[in-house]
Amino acid sequence: MKQLDRIVLQYKDGDYYANLWKIVSRDLVSHYGEDLYKSWFSKINFFEAIGESEIILSAPSNFIRDWIKSNYFDIISKLLVHHDTKVKSVDIITKELPKSDVIVVTSNTFSLIDQNEIKDDTTASLDPRFTFDNFVVGPPNELAYAASLAVAESDEAISKSNPLFLYGGVGLGKTHLMHAIAWHANKKNPNRKVLYMSAEKFMYRFIKALRNKDIMSFKEEFRSVDVLMIDDIQFICGKESTQEEFFHTFNAIIDNNKQMVISCDRSPTDLDNVEDRIKSRLGWGLVADVHSTTYELRVGILESKLERMNIKISKPVIDFLASKITSNVRELEGALNKVIAHSTLVGREITLESTQDILRDLLRSNERTITIEDIHKKVANRYNIKVSDMSSSSRLRSIARPRQIAMYLSKTLTPKSLADIGMKFGKKDHTTVMHAIKKIETIMTSDPDFREEVNLLSRILQS
Repeated sequence: MKQLDRIVLQYKDGDYYANLWKIVSRDLVSHYGEDLYKSWFSKINFFEAIGESEIILSAPSNFIRDWIKSNYFDIISKLLVHHDTKVKSVDIITKELPKSDVIVVTSNTFSLIDQNEIKDDTTASLDPRFTFDNFVVGPPNELAYAASLAVAESDEAISKSNPLFLYGGVGLGKTHLMHAIAWHANKKNPNRKVLYMSAEKFMYRFIKALRNKDIMSFKEEFRSVDVLMIDDIQFICGKESTQEEFFHTFNAIIDNNKQMVISCDRSPTDLDNVEDRIKSRLGWGLVADVHSTTYELRVGILESKLERMNIKISKPVIDFLASKITSNVRELEGALNKVIAHSTLVGREITLESTQDILRDLLRSNERTITIEDIHKKVANRYNIKVSDMSSSSRLRSIARPRQIAMYLSKTLTPKSLADIGMKFGKKDHTTVMHAIKKIETIMTSDPDFREEVNLLSRILQS
């Protein structure tokens, strides 16, 4: 290879870049969690730097290199640029390649990255995979999706959805929708200032401003945006000074007809150690929950991900994953990634048997302790009816509706088939169970109070 007219910094002279990669690694742990970091990012190391603008990372195998490039290269690139704006190009090689064969791939430069987009870590932390196009819509999330898309499409605040408050359990898609709003709003109108960050980051920035006696700059930054997005607002619970500043920031945004979007793991009324005036304001606009996925939605999510990855897996394997990994979408996708990675690394075909073997430990830890009998008791107690009414043929609304709710919960909280569920409800046909589930899903879509009632029962059963 022709000698390059550039200074190659060897590792001993590249402590700065090694430390830069450590900083980016901490960001990746914070953003994706320790499990995903250990599985993929921990295998990547700083290799060398060419001048001050080109960084080469190393991976232990072609598979890991290609996987990182296909799935996480954009976010790694943005984080490196964020922490050192002199960086213009990045490549990942396999460590076994001799240095004489190292070629910087110039097509991986950041010509497509808007430097204004990375003014701070709020935008740099957006995941490029979390877009509306990659979000699978179904009855459990269609209201939240529609409201999020409407906010992203509008050039002005939507009064009926201001604030837009998204809430639900861990790994059900709240953060995906938050990121999607930010990406879509920026793409549709680059002049619209969108600021996204976690509640923890908001609190950190506020405390930092207090210590630096620069509170006015803090206020100006947050109150001059067109869309302010705060993720996981439950983290301000019990933080009195942060709540006070959030309260005034919230009022300033709304009073200036700017848009607020907030996510949380619970509804505004269920927030503990939060001032009543804040709870009241959080419920001013549209409160949309993202509740537990249905079997059909989980199948759709798996099929969508496989299509994007251009990978084919048999229907029995997809059905198995959708039936067994029911806790949240994040864990479902993680299980799929593990199966695919194992198959690729060992060259083994993905079968139902191999999937069961690969996920043995995960399935053991996720075995449900909730039984249909548990659901009978909780629902009967909630609606003041007899447990025996769950197996009766009574069509009284006071009995039939709770029984339909119990059937719906049996499907979403247990791995039982429709036929098995029917047997537990007085040997009813599977079509009766299917009708009950669809009926509950329909009412949940149109009636927020009813939806919250069912979700509360679900949380009680899982607690």
